[in-house]
Amino acid sequence: QVQLVESGGGLVQTGGSLRLSCAASGIIFGIYNMAWYRQAPGKQRELVATITTGGSTNYPDSVKGRFTISRDNAKYTVSLQMNSLKPEDTAVYYCTAFSHGVDYWGKGTLVTVSS
Repeated sequence: QVQLVESGGGLVQTGGSLRLSCAASGIIFGIYNMAWYRQAPGKQRELVATITTGGSTNYPDSVKGRFTISRDNAKYTVSLQMNSLKPEDTAVYYCTAFSHGVDYWGKGTLVTVSS
């Protein structure tokens, strides 16, 4: 079966860094676009970063310049490097894989940024 498993979440102070990882199995990883979403308490789910099969990336203004998404097709992983973290970044972060008409989701990993 398809599995996306996130790791790397935790508690960090304002201004600190974390690196999230997502390990995929059960899919042909190289043909899927990948993305990270997050959902803060009481808020709607928000797109954080995307990376295409070809390596093109996209970020919203809220994280641009602080977060970097990358993928390693040989290891079937996608990562999110988060720097200069703010309390507003506190959320459950989800890894997604998507192609034409198909998408898969991980169960999430919690990131808490303390002030």
